[in-house]
Amino acid sequence: MNSFTLVIKYCVFATVATVLNLLTQELTVSLYNGQYGIYAAILAGTVTGLVCKFVLDKRYIFAARSNGKRELIGHFWAYTLTGGITTLLFWGFELGFDYWFDSRAARYAGAVIGLSIGYTIKYRLDKRYVFNTLER
Repeated sequence: MNSFTLVIKYCVFATVATVLNLLTQELTVSLYNGQYGIYAAILAGTVTGLVCKFVLDKRYIFAARSNGKRELIGHFWAYTLTGGITTLLFWGFELGFDYWFDSRAARYAGAVIGLSIGYTIKYRLDKRYVFNTLER
C-alpha cells in the first residue's frame, strides 16, 4: 500500500472511531447524566473507540494476523498501553474545552482536536511497538 493510500485509510478509520466515540458519549449522557456523567461518557466512548480502532488498524492499516487468542490479547493490551498517553491527551483537551467554554459543542471540539493529535502520535507508537512483531 502506498503512503497516500495509507494516510487516507488511517484518517478515515480515525474519523470512524472518533464519531463512534462521540456517539457513545452522547448515548451514555442520555442514559446517565448524574454527577459523574461526563466521566462515564468519556470512558465509555474511549473503550468503544479503542476496540473499533484496534480492529481497523490491525487488519487494514498494518495487515497483521495473530497466531491464536493469546497473541491477539497480548497485542490488544500492547495497543491499549500505547494509547495511554494519547488518551490522557485526548481527555485533557476534551475536559479542558468543557471547563473553559462550558458547552457540549466546545467539549466535542476539544475531543476532536485531542483525538486528532493523539491518533497521529499513536500511529507511530503502534507501528514501532505493537504491530512490528505480528506476522504479516
